[in-house]
Amino acid sequence: MATKSTSKCILSVFLCVVLLSCVEGQVKRCYSCRSRGRLGDCKDPAHFNATRLVPGVEAVPCASGWCSKMIEGKKDGEDHDLATERQCLQRSPPDGIQRCAEALIGKKKVFICFCQGDLCNSAVTPSPHFLLLVLAPAALILSRTFSL
Repeated sequence: MATKSTSKCILSVFLCVVLLSCVEGQVKRCYSCRSRGRLGDCKDPAHFNATRLVPGVEAVPCASGWCSKMIEGKKDGEDHDLATERQCLQRSPPDGIQRCAEALIGKKKVFICFCQGDLCNSAVTPSPHFLLLVLAPAALILSRTFSL
């Protein structure tokens, strides 16, 4: 017969598997927009989030789960030289590493970031998934309530 601590351990593992499958099963999205100058809606830092999008900015489904943010021109340069674009990548980078770096696209020098995760191409670091924040304490309360 299983002890109470073994039952609690099994319940905890089961709940973790369920929680992770809920999070991993979600469709990943990326912000999609392009604007020129410091006053554009797609500018960096971004002044939008998943619940409050501005005109010209969309949260689009992304099959690869990889997003990008690219800034053309110098941040301190002329306003008409500056452009920001956020989009879904059709496929992941070959090495599968999230990063930011300067690159040459054609003859243009750009600053580009690749990231993996839901709406990760904002200017703000994504917060922990809300579902985990809610369900983890609920699982703890349930395990104490049923006193397994």
